[in-house]
Amino acid sequence: MDTEPTDLHELLRSLRVWDPAVTELPPLDPADAPGDPLDLFTRWFAEAVAAGQREPHTVSLATADAEGLPDARIVMLHGADEDGWSFATHAGSRKGRHLAARPYAALVFHWPVLGRQVRVRGPVTVAPAEEARTDLHARSAGALAAALTGRQSEDLGSLEELARASEAAWERAGREPDAPAPSWTLYRLLPDEVEFFQGDPHRRHVRLAYRRTEDTGRTTWRTGLLWP
Repeated sequence: MDTEPTDLHELLRSLRVWDPAVTELPPLDPADAPGDPLDLFTRWFAEAVAAGQREPHTVSLATADAEGLPDARIVMLHGADEDGWSFATHAGSRKGRHLAARPYAALVFHWPVLGRQVRVRGPVTVAPAEEARTDLHARSAGALAAALTGRQSEDLGSLEELARASEAAWERAGREPDAPAPSWTLYRLLPDEVEFFQGDPHRRHVRLAYRRTEDTGRTTWRTGLLWP
């Protein structure tokens, strides 16, 4: 009887990375890199969009709880500027509680269509509540409905319970597009370090790291290469 392979290790051995049919590995010349990592991030983000990378604004967010135990999940990037890389969640969610206890986090963007990663880490602050409201109401009705559903990371009794709460939230979002979601919080990660990883077909990957330094109250960036 013919059966499809179900062994995890067999499946893993069958996979390859950076298939030339779907992946481009552009070069990264550190000599041409801008002095500010935000400029290079903006360029790479635009190139990921142009290359057809799906959902390039999704990013892995790593936090740690009060005991220092790590956790990670996927969130969406809401913006990036001189104030930091921003994302949002409920203050009472697991990641919100982590950030209240340990306001430091790391982000990882993965754009496999170009063989690229961007790693960002640094302290996290809470944006003013008015900015969080403005950010939420500038997003889709679905984003508002999700925020109004609330209770993120709490134990759920059943999918039916979720369906009822979600339907009520969708109805309210349609009726009140400016409805407040008090626990919805906008966070900003101000990077201490940003690393740009460019894959190479011969495994000579280029890793360019920017490290923040303060010079008489002015932020500057020191760059260097890392072994792959």
